[in-house]
Amino acid sequence: MAARLKEHYQKNVIPALTREFGYKNVMAVPKIEKISLNIGLGEATQNPKLMDGAVNELAQIAGQRPVVTKARKSIAAFKLRENMAIGCTVTLRGDRMYEFFDRLVNVALPRVRDFRGVSSKSFDGRGNYTLGVKDQLIFPEIDYNKVEKVKGMNICITTTARTDAEGMALLKHLGMPFRTQ
Repeated sequence: MAARLKEHYQKNVIPALTREFGYKNVMAVPKIEKISLNIGLGEATQNPKLMDGAVNELAQIAGQRPVVTKARKSIAAFKLRENMAIGCTVTLRGDRMYEFFDRLVNVALPRVRDFRGVSSKSFDGRGNYTLGVKDQLIFPEIDYNKVEKVKGMNICITTTARTDAEGMALLKHLGMPFRTQ
């Protein structure tokens, strides 16, 4: 079964973007390439047990096992040694990516306290969008009672769009709730 959002993209978003930007070829229409989720845990240098919780929570949110990221260099001021675990990351593609984006937009973001929409200034100049989430409890998969520490995460949405305007139009058509300035 294909993801609900993928069908919406093929049936509604491609024709809308083709009309809006005048693409001659269907392959020129921007699409989401991948979504990367990243939790950086600097505190894991003092308490390595925190890393297990972060890995489990990210696995529950993404539906895929994350990769533990390690420090490349030693930094004495941060009490950090080379190859110490300092974060975890997961990259979603295909149906899992559409499934996650659907849950992010329709379930998780509306659960953020005082939510008025996401900023439209977080594009990188090439149509990719990055979003920071302050706590992982907005995702319904996370059990509130099992959380030791509230951890934030970065969500990076990589698109094939060439400009920020195309990337923003794509995400807006897919249901991303942008803030009105």
